[in-house]
Amino acid sequence: MIHGLYWEEHGSGPPLILSAGLGGSGNYWLPNLPALAERHRVILYDHRGTGRSDRTLPETVTVEQLGDDILALIEGLGLRSATIIGHAAGAAAGLAAALTAPGRIDRLVLVNGWSAPDPHFLRCFETRLALLRDSGPRAYLRAQPLFLYPANWMSENAARLAAEDEAHLAHFAGAETYEKRIAALAAFDVDAHLGEITAPTLALAATDDMLVPSNCSTRLAEGIAGARLATMPWGGHACNVTDPETFNRLVLDFLGE
Repeated sequence: MIHGLYWEEHGSGPPLILSAGLGGSGNYWLPNLPALAERHRVILYDHRGTGRSDRTLPETVTVEQLGDDILALIEGLGLRSATIIGHAAGAAAGLAAALTAPGRIDRLVLVNGWSAPDPHFLRCFETRLALLRDSGPRAYLRAQPLFLYPANWMSENAARLAAEDEAHLAHFAGAETYEKRIAALAAFDVDAHLGEITAPTLALAATDDMLVPSNCSTRLAEGIAGARLATMPWGGHACNVTDPETFNRLVLDFLGE
C-alpha cells in the first residue's frame, strides 16, 4: 500500500499508471494489461474508497484529490514521472495531476474523458443515483452495463455480465462512496485551464459512448496544445474492454512516438 492505495505492477519499461473510471478498480484494465506490459512497467491501482484501497473517504471528495493520489503513487514508487492512462474519472484525475505537477506527467491518454460537466452525462449520473437511492445496490449494478457497453456486445456477453453483477455486489464500495465520487465528477471543471497542460496528450473517444458524449474528447483535443484526437466507431464507454485490440493499438502507437 502507498498512502492507503492498493497497487500492483506488471512488465518493465517506461512507467505507465492506469487509472480506472467511476468503479475505481485496477482490474478494469485486465483486457489491456498483457499488451501494455510488453513494453511498459504498468502500475494498476484501486482508487481510494474502492476495491482493496483504504475505504475511508473525507466528507467531500474532489477530482483534485484523485489527482493527488496519482502523484502520491509516482512519489511513493520513487519515480521521477510517469505516463497516465485514465478512463472517464481516471481521465479527470490525470488532468488534475497534470495541472498540479506538470513535471511529473510524461504523457496523458484520456479515454472518454471531459474537461467540464456535460448535460448528458449529468442526466445519466442523476439516473444512476436515483436507482441507487430508491432501489438499492443490486438495481444500480444491474443497470450499470447499460451505460458502459453497446447493446450487441451485452447480448453476446450476457453470462459474463451476470457473473460480474454478483462479483461487483460482493465488493460494493457502498452508496455513500458513490454519492461522493459522482458529486466530485459532476463538479469537475478545468476547461479554462486546458491550455496549461504541457504533457503530450491523446484524447481517445468511442463515438457510440452513450454515457460521455464524444464531443467532450473533441474539446479536450482542441483545448490542449498539440493534443491528438483518436476515435473508435464502436465500443461504448468501456471501449477498452469491448474492443481491446483496437484500443491497445491506438494507445501503443501514441506511446511509441
